[in-house]
Amino acid sequence: MAYRNGTYIAFHADGNNIPGGKSDIDYYNLMCAWNEHKHHEFKILNSHEKASVVRDSSKKETLRASLLERLRNSKNMVLILGKTTRFDIDWVPFEIEKAIDAYSIPIIVAYTMLNGVLGDPTPYAGYWPSALSKRIDNGSARAIHVPFKQAPLFNAIEQFSHDNLPQWPKTYYTSEAYKSWGMV
Repeated sequence: MAYRNGTYIAFHADGNNIPGGKSDIDYYNLMCAWNEHKHHEFKILNSHEKASVVRDSSKKETLRASLLERLRNSKNMVLILGKTTRFDIDWVPFEIEKAIDAYSIPIIVAYTMLNGVLGDPTPYAGYWPSALSKRIDNGSARAIHVPFKQAPLFNAIEQFSHDNLPQWPKTYYTSEAYKSWGMV
């Protein structure tokens, strides 16, 4: 049995042609920078760094096997949700499906388009990849929705795991939580 202590980070890698904006991979790199910075409390065990490196030119089956190994060793998944994420028809839907259906991993949906607090996430449902939307609708997804900001993101990573799933109706943080992080 896998030792599940990592955080798997999913993002739309091809959405990198956004004029004047950041792509999902830019946000992934920002999370890595937060994690490496010694003056930030943001620390995660990145599942992508625990498994063998696979180049983009690797065969699809090799990449698939590597992603599955990373998911098996993860306690949760951060889904970096940008304006193009829903257009990924290859890896993001696969990662969501396996995380929820095969490994019962909670999804931390981190919205890059938000600058402040996030209450009810349903107004942003149009940004959800269909694999996530389907699982939220049928009740199989255990997800917490947060803005892509350090404090709520780190709190969700620390709090939620395959052993401690977000429970309906708590799919987002309260205004009191945002006040404690100095965001309100």
